[in-house]
Amino acid sequence: MNKSELRKKYKLLRNELTEELIDTYSIDIANQLLKLPIWEKSFFHLFLSIQEKKEIDTSFILNILQGKDKEILISKSDFNSRLMKNYLLTENTLIKKNKYNIPEPVDGIEVPVDKIEVVFIPLLAYDKKGNRVGYGKGFYDTFLASCNTNTLKIGLSFFEAEEQIEGARANDIPLDYCITPKNIYHFTI
Repeated sequence: MNKSELRKKYKLLRNELTEELIDTYSIDIANQLLKLPIWEKSFFHLFLSIQEKKEIDTSFILNILQGKDKEILISKSDFNSRLMKNYLLTENTLIKKNKYNIPEPVDGIEVPVDKIEVVFIPLLAYDKKGNRVGYGKGFYDTFLASCNTNTLKIGLSFFEAEEQIEGARANDIPLDYCITPKNIYHFTI
């Protein structure tokens, strides 16, 4: 399937999930993350879930990161430039939903992208080579291209990998890992 077909398929599959199942799967994904060799890192970029799109509830991951005293970065999207600015999440960070229901910091301490060591990535689908399909706006493509080459890219998905995404481009930045409720996919290039 190509990216457009996969977007449709996985939006439909997500819509079928109940809130209880989303909670259970989200907890399972957070527990799977504890098995990864990432916990010596300090700066973690985490997306805040869009509940209306039935995304993984990242609050469980947030609790783990806070419990391990990690520096947590959240982003604010600029829909004109298609860029994301990264802000340190503190107890004083005010978060509001933008017009697309994306929870974002109102302001705060901006952190340069070269500090980020681990990025948790929202996605709709991915394949066994680590190629991913997002919502199609290109925010994460641009963001990941600006990260250090050794920044770990970890996708989070309720679903297992597709065999192959048709039309994946050579300049697409693949995932290093994708975590599901039951599996940890590690991609080597």
